[in-house]
Amino acid sequence: MALTHPRRRFSPAALLGLGLGLALASGPLLASEPAPQRYLDIQAQSELQVAPDKATLSARLWELTPAIAQEKDSGDHAEALGQARSKLESRAAELIAALEDAGLERDAINAGSLRVQQEMLHRASQNGDNPTPMVRTRLERPIRLSISDLDSLPTLLDALTSAGVNALDGVSYDLADRDAASDQALTQALERARAKAELMANTLGVTLGDVVQVSETNAPVFQPRMMAMRADMAESGGAADYSPGNITIDAGVQVRWALAGQESPSADHPDGQAATASSP
Repeated sequence: MALTHPRRRFSPAALLGLGLGLALASGPLLASEPAPQRYLDIQAQSELQVAPDKATLSARLWELTPAIAQEKDSGDHAEALGQARSKLESRAAELIAALEDAGLERDAINAGSLRVQQEMLHRASQNGDNPTPMVRTRLERPIRLSISDLDSLPTLLDALTSAGVNALDGVSYDLADRDAASDQALTQALERARAKAELMANTLGVTLGDVVQVSETNAPVFQPRMMAMRADMAESGGAADYSPGNITIDAGVQVRWALAGQESPSADHPDGQAATASSP
């Protein structure tokens, strides 16, 4: 024989009492939730001006073979090519010797590999026929100098032009220790962020707590300075002033401070109330 249990019925008053009990039970739990975290976000930029202390000077020597008709016997061209190469190598050796006499160490002189390039010319004929195709060969040696004493630059330029260098491609100014300059720019940006945070905290009447998050808004940017030159600069004399100017390094950071009197907000849980400031 099956047994059945009578269904319990609750009066409206009982249901109201049950609801009030649940609300009272949940009240302390809601009240125990932590207050929103408060923090201060600061963005800061720095620009560091640094005088370069090294340079790289690029130049070129070249020789051209006589232009000959394209269909002419290649033996004549091969002979002219050999003569041009011998002359170019002799000029390069004289240039290196002149640079060493000017005080540059041998390991600071990089004489690049020989470059050979044919050039097509079209010489107009005298009888009105089609232009005659001509060919000549350009043999070139690039020269690169690593200069650690910038005061020696005018003397080295005199040595280059006196040796008959065909092209001066310019000077690239640089720093011997880039890392140290980049670290200085980053330190300057962090110091700027600290100063701004303290200013804002004092003005608003709050106290800074711990730093809870730091990031770079842009890593230090380093760009060597370039200065173009001409191969006829010997006319200016060795007393010319080759001022390199300064190299600019930019850095940026963003720093988050907790405000004192509360637990430091976690970087993994950044929700909260924040004041944010940014400036160059």
